Amino acid sequence: MAKATKIPFLDLVTPHKQLEDELIDVVRKAVANAGFIGGPMVEEFEREFATFCDTKCCIAVSSGTDALWFSVMAAGIEPGDIVVTIPHTFIATTEAITQSGGQVAFVDIDESTYTLDPDKLREYIERKCEFNRKSRILTERASNRRVRAVVPVHLYGQMADMDPIMDLAEKYNLMVIEDACQAHGAQYFSKKTKCWRKAGTMGKAAAFSFYPGKNLGALGEGGAITTNDEELCVRLKMLRDHGQVKKYYHDIEGHNGRLDAIQAGWLSVKLGHLARWNQSRRALAHRYHALFSDSSDVLITPVEAEWTSGVYHLYVIRVSARDALQAALAEAGIGTGIHYPIPLHLQKAYGHLGYQPGAFPVTERVAKEILSLPMFPQMTHAQQDEVAQRTKEFAGVRVAV
Repeated sequence: MAKATKIPFLDLVTPHKQLEDELIDVVRKAVANAGFIGGPMVEEFEREFATFCDTKCCIAVSSGTDALWFSVMAAGIEPGDIVVTIPHTFIATTEAITQSGGQVAFVDIDESTYTLDPDKLREYIERKCEFNRKSRILTERASNRRVRAVVPVHLYGQMADMDPIMDLAEKYNLMVIEDACQAHGAQYFSKKTKCWRKAGTMGKAAAFSFYPGKNLGALGEGGAITTNDEELCVRLKMLRDHGQVKKYYHDIEGHNGRLDAIQAGWLSVKLGHLARWNQSRRALAHRYHALFSDSSDVLITPVEAEWTSGVYHLYVIRVSARDALQAALAEAGIGTGIHYPIPLHLQKAYGHLGYQPGAFPVTERVAKEILSLPMFPQMTHAQQDEVAQRTKEFAGVRVAV
């Protein structure tokens, strides 16, 4: 039996204790003015998060899943349209596609970054599709369906390699919708524009999650969409609120995907600390790198590509005896996670797509070896030292005393 956890995988208690007075003040403010849905606190957070992301618009919604779903719908994905993404992600990415009427096509990941491999995307387009230059429509040969969009996933806090993805999208008339649910504040150096670009600024729209464990987490569910397309922004605001432009005037059928005002107020409080928390995560990640520098023959540490500045939502290592290591760390009272153990193309929910084992070898290899170690801004060096020591002891690396 595993021992009681002494080093948590994620600490959601300490930051909320530190911010308790500010968080309670938000509740008092909402109680005093009875502003529970929409209103000034939501609008203030939307302005603040748009500024943080360097975008024109932010649309606050009730979850990261809704953020993805509304982004796909608002972008104009029609029933039967194909949207390309990766199988190494949380199922919300693909739920947003299929529940909008779209069809999923997977491409494999880059083995060093675990994000969408642009070469695999190019291979899918060139080998499996035909492009009509006159109509500018890309069609998948096997299904005779139009390929309409790409959803690169900025995974574990690192952005996908966006320049080549955007080049392919422009060449083949594809929309790009960023899944930035794990990338609040992550940056990408675009050689095309010769500047750093934040997650959420490069696609037609981008989805963020504020699930409590995220770098910016609500005290419950929450999400947001960023975009520089003002017409899309208006449509997204209607989609989240029953298709209303103003109350009881419904231009379209919409949904109930609004963010509670209290959650928005709490997010505003925490947003003021996000840059510092991200810096702490980066420092801890680099310290993990150093602690594991003598272990490269038995475990693989995260690779931060030269074109990205990651925010380390997760610190994910790879080791061949992953399950045994996780059990050993649990026995030592150290919490861990696996993100994600079964690739989406092998999930029962997507059996109808017909993918077989071996279809995406990089994803399948990675899924058997990944383990997420404790990572949170308030983590102490003593805690991190113990995690590294226990991990290296299991892996047979001699630990200096």
